[in-house]
Amino acid sequence: MSASRAADGSVLRTGLSQFALSIAAFGTLAAGAVGAAFFFGDDDAGGPRIELALYSEQNGPPPLLKNRSSLEALDAHAAGEPSLGVEYGDALPEDGGDGEGAATMTVTEISTNAVNAPTALPRAPISGYFERTAAGDLPKVGPDGRTPAEAYARPFIATPGTPRVSLIVGGLGMTQKHTLAAINELPPEVTLSFVPYANDLQGWINRARAAGHEVLLELPMEAYDYPNVDSGPQTLLTSAKPEENLRRLNILMGKATGYFGVTNYQGARFATDAAAATPVMKALKDRGLVFLHDGAAARSVLPQAANQTGLDFTVADRIVDAELSADAIDRELLALEALAIQNGKAIGVGFAYPVTIEQFRIWAEGLKAKGYQLAPASASAGVETRAAKP
Repeated sequence: MSASRAADGSVLRTGLSQFALSIAAFGTLAAGAVGAAFFFGDDDAGGPRIELALYSEQNGPPPLLKNRSSLEALDAHAAGEPSLGVEYGDALPEDGGDGEGAATMTVTEISTNAVNAPTALPRAPISGYFERTAAGDLPKVGPDGRTPAEAYARPFIATPGTPRVSLIVGGLGMTQKHTLAAINELPPEVTLSFVPYANDLQGWINRARAAGHEVLLELPMEAYDYPNVDSGPQTLLTSAKPEENLRRLNILMGKATGYFGVTNYQGARFATDAAAATPVMKALKDRGLVFLHDGAAARSVLPQAANQTGLDFTVADRIVDAELSADAIDRELLALEALAIQNGKAIGVGFAYPVTIEQFRIWAEGLKAKGYQLAPASASAGVETRAAKP
């Protein structure tokens, strides 16, 4: 998921380089070097608001997660992170993925105040809903006509007359601590969205589904400031031929299984180009997936392209953590409640910040008492779950 965020990753990279040099020469000068990086790094660092990519393309390891807000904003909420009841190692989970050499993670005691015995979703892939390709296991419509969207979505029974609210947490899989917080602390009805470049992506999806969460896969799409806004090596581009975008799409989809649909990361420019978007929409339709857009793109032609190809396409109502504070997030959640009363349903999206996860958790605990139903995003997107057996 995405929205425009204020930060400049080059400041951090400069700081780290100076820090390493200082350690080699004078240990006592390290703090000064880091401070100098923040004050004298990039001339644009203190400038106007800009878009910053979540991913940074590199040679070697997968792209790194970049902050979508200032470092100070993230640090300010570190002390208020939810209690996870876990001990963290230095790497990602080992189960079900390709994280060779990953360090172990010890789960000591999972908190039960937010997730009460969730019903695990079937482990992916489900037989009949994928095909083996050179790009990996890609979703496909099952022999019974059911789609991967129907097979992998979380089952949901709506309460008649009750407004429902759906929440999506994006940017997951790149930061272990925050990913575990979303999986273990949030109710299973909260939909989780994963970065395709994450190490051991399949392991993360397996863990999320075991906790009852349905999953979306994020598709990096061209922003207006691309390549300055760098969304990784498989970014879908307006300048690429349809065959190249489809090749990239297959690589992205083939990185894991178990997602019921996709969402955008960035993509403001891509969303304005029907010639580039339409073949992608058709491919997603043919694969039996749905598209949930975060709603950040203006003048988007994606709804028209989706309608032309028959793809189920839904736009979220609000980005709830565009302003990164507990009070601001609470105000956005109240706005979602009002929209749910007005329209019968509402979808909000946020990023895997500690404060976002914590406010989602607190808000969800009191939602039923206020007369609302927390629903997975697939239900608000109109997916009728005809869950397949594993």
